[in-house]
Amino acid sequence: MDGRVKPGHDGALLAFLTRRLLGMAVVLAVMSFIVFMLIGLMPGDPIDIMIASNPDLTPADGERLKRLHGLDLPLWERYANWLGGVFTGDLGFSRTYNRPVMDILLPRLGNTVILLGLSSIVAIVVAIPLGVIAATRPQSKLDSAINLFCFAGISVPPFWLALLFIMIFAVGLGWLPAGGMGATDAGFFAGLKFLVLPVATLTIASLAGYTRFARAAMIEVLRQDYIRTARAKGLGPRRTLFGHGLRNAMLPLTTIIALDFGTLFSGALITETMFGYLGMGKLIYDSILGNDFNLALVGLLLATLVVLIGNFLADIAYAALDPRISFRALEAA
Repeated sequence: MDGRVKPGHDGALLAFLTRRLLGMAVVLAVMSFIVFMLIGLMPGDPIDIMIASNPDLTPADGERLKRLHGLDLPLWERYANWLGGVFTGDLGFSRTYNRPVMDILLPRLGNTVILLGLSSIVAIVVAIPLGVIAATRPQSKLDSAINLFCFAGISVPPFWLALLFIMIFAVGLGWLPAGGMGATDAGFFAGLKFLVLPVATLTIASLAGYTRFARAAMIEVLRQDYIRTARAKGLGPRRTLFGHGLRNAMLPLTTIIALDFGTLFSGALITETMFGYLGMGKLIYDSILGNDFNLALVGLLLATLVVLIGNFLADIAYAALDPRISFRALEAA
C-alpha cells in the first residue's frame, strides 16, 4: 500500500454521504408525520386546557381561538402547515414556556449531549479494557468477578440505581447534590458535582453490556486462524492482542454501541427525571404531560436525529477500523 487515494474513492465517499443524508431526511419526514398524527389524536388540545383552567373563557371563545391557531383544521392540513413552517425556519411556539421551540430545545439538547457524552466515553473507556482482560483470562477468578459485575449491572434498573445513589451519596453521606444543575452562571466546573450521579447511573447502565460484548468479541477473534498465524510468526503478545485482536473485535462492538445509543437516550429520560436534570429527556416528558404539542414533536424528532447520527458515525467507524470495508461497499449496502 503506497498510501495514495484509490481511484473512485472520493466518488464513492460522496455517493455514500449523499445516500445516507437523503435516507436520514426521509426517515425524519416519515417520523414527523407519524408523531404529528399520534400527538394530534391525543385527547384534548392546548385550547381545551386553557378553557378548563380559565372560567372566564366561553365555548365561543374556544372555537375562535381554535380557528385562530388552525386547530379546527383536519390533521393532515395542520401537518402540511407545520411542515411549511419548518422549511421557513419556524418550528412553532411553546405553549408552556411562551417562547419559540428552538430557544427552549437547544440549551436542553446541549445538556443532554454533555450527559450522554460523558457517560458514553467513561463506559467505553472502562468496558473495553475489562472485556479484553476477561477474554484473555477465561474461566479465571478475575473473569468470574467481571462477569458477576456485568450481570449485576445489566439486572439493575436505572431508576432503582438512581434512587440508591441519591440515598447513599446525597442523603446518607451528603457528598453530592440529590439533583438539579446548580446556578446557570456558576460555570461548567462548578456544575460538575451535579453531573456525577446522573453520569454514574447512565455509565453503569451501559458499561455492563459493553463489557460483555467486548469479552465475547475478543474471545471469538482470538480463536481465528490469523491470530495463531501471527503468534507462529513471532509477533509479540501485546501487538497480536491489540494490533490484530482488538481492532477486529471493535467491529461488532461498534455496532452494539451505535444501536444502543437510542436506548441510552431513553435511559437518559428516566435519569434526567430522577435527578431533575434539565435535559432533552425530561423536557420531552414534561411537554407530553403538558400537551405542549410543538415542543414534544420537535423534541422527539431531535431524539430520532441523534439515533440516526449515531448509526451514521458507526458506518464511518467500520471503514476506519477494517480496510476491507470501503465507502463503495457501504453505499451499496
